[in-house]
Amino acid sequence: MPPRDLGSDPRDEYRRRLALRRGAFGRLVRRDELLSTFRLVFFVVFAVLAVLVLGTDLVHAAWLLLPGLGFVALVVAHDRCRREKSRTERAVALYERGLSRLDDRWAGTGETGVRFLDPGHPYAIDLDLFGRGSLFELLSTARTRAGEAVLAEWLLAPAAADVVKDRQRAVEELRPHLELREELALIGERVAEGVHPEAFERWAGAAPARLPSWLRPVAGVLTATTTIVLVAWPLLGTGPVPLVIAALVQAAVVGLFRKPVRLIIEQSEIIESELPLLASVMERLEREPFATPALRVLQERLREGGEPASQHLARLARLIGLLEQRRNQYFAPLAALFSWGTQFAVAIEDWRVARGGSISVWLRAAGELEALSALASHAYEHPDDAQAEIVADGPLYDAQGLGHPLLPESSCVRNDVRVDSSTPLLVVSGSNMSGKSTLLRSVGVSAIMALAGAPVRARALRISPLAVGASIRVLDSLRDGTSQFMAEVLRIRQLVRMAKGGEPLLFLIDEMLGGTNSHDRKIGAEALLRALVELSAAGLVTTHDLALTAIADGLAPRAANVHFQDRVEEGEMLFDYTLRHGVVTRSNALDLMRSVGLDV
Repeated sequence: MPPRDLGSDPRDEYRRRLALRRGAFGRLVRRDELLSTFRLVFFVVFAVLAVLVLGTDLVHAAWLLLPGLGFVALVVAHDRCRREKSRTERAVALYERGLSRLDDRWAGTGETGVRFLDPGHPYAIDLDLFGRGSLFELLSTARTRAGEAVLAEWLLAPAAADVVKDRQRAVEELRPHLELREELALIGERVAEGVHPEAFERWAGAAPARLPSWLRPVAGVLTATTTIVLVAWPLLGTGPVPLVIAALVQAAVVGLFRKPVRLIIEQSEIIESELPLLASVMERLEREPFATPALRVLQERLREGGEPASQHLARLARLIGLLEQRRNQYFAPLAALFSWGTQFAVAIEDWRVARGGSISVWLRAAGELEALSALASHAYEHPDDAQAEIVADGPLYDAQGLGHPLLPESSCVRNDVRVDSSTPLLVVSGSNMSGKSTLLRSVGVSAIMALAGAPVRARALRISPLAVGASIRVLDSLRDGTSQFMAEVLRIRQLVRMAKGGEPLLFLIDEMLGGTNSHDRKIGAEALLRALVELSAAGLVTTHDLALTAIADGLAPRAANVHFQDRVEEGEMLFDYTLRHGVVTRSNALDLMRSVGLDV
């Protein structure tokens, strides 16, 4: 059944749902307190009756049944109430976080994804992909590390046109599915230190343990024998000798394979933490009625090997959970007597040999479904954002009403930006703080989001498949002995190499070659930009050195000048952040210095 139309205002829907969940949470809190009180009352009654039964003849022992059974029933009901209260509390948090995103109060409240940050990546640092207040933190609602890894991968590597279109259709179907996103949030608290997908896949694909095929049936027979002689001792009076013999034989056989068994146990402990969460997420995704072909293909991958992946993973989680029972101080003696660790280690190894080959497929499918759900959540919360139109011929980047998604919508100034094969270069001039760097980041982030399948903050965007490279936040390195200028030169060399690759390059260079003198900067910048244009790359370069604006004249009509401007009113510097054609006519450097009290 298709989801109901949730309307055009996500804030109203979130507030409505938040009010309902808060009301339910309040009722559950009161029920929790009431059940706690009744538990205490029944326990006290049971204790008093127990004293009377044991110390006097006034009360028959049968009277203990009523408070005893009542107490057990209350314990069960109380546990159920607390689980439901915890789930409802997570639903409250879900919609509170949604409203915080809509109200621009989300920075620092989510997963930052810093573990995915590669300092050598051509745009991850420059475009604020990861970290506090980053694009990843804004987008990610994944419950598993597999989902986070896929989302990060999509942001780090633009996809091919057909893949992007499939994702766009999937995002559009998932956009109104608030119930699905809420149920995923209710599954359980996210395991922040859970197993990495790569570690899980390494475990699944490792070479089989050196265990003979006869070990499991023989160990089972020996365990059954030990059980029989243990029971026979008190019932038939056989004495301890048969039990000792059976235990020694079992220990001798099991001891031959102690090392590989220990290795299996150690490896299984690595993957234990996220298994229940992963199985629950997969189970929820398996039963969602999808219509889009791309979503149905992913769902089918979760059924690779016959039964649904969630059932296989739940069975593995049960095996590992039973294995861990050997650590229970009360059960440990029996676990040692019955070779508990060996029995379940062999069962876990059998599972891995039989199903390990499907792990990477399951993880990838579940991760992609979670990543699509995250993009759909962003799409739902920003109904005015546009899905990009993907065109075949490039290079092309043509945005109308472009803004930056990390800026508050209420104060975000929109601009139109276009670079294409006929005019592949824009030289952006302007004063300090006028908006040049923000424009570059807006172009870059929108391109990355569009080619990941996400909607972008723009009225419309037409874009061809592009590689993206940026030199915006390039820093020096004391450890590597690299100056800021050398770091920028190395990054530009990286961009040139990318331009020689497959897809056309969209380059974004801030204050190009700003670490050298004006003469060398102009000659070097013109040569490099001419080379990029000749390689069919397209992009934007910013500068406050007006000498560099002459480069656009030299490359015309394949280059054009645009600019931002500012004005000073009553000693206050004002910016309108509006992009205009032509070259900026004034600088604000002296005004800025005077505004902080410098006498210049």
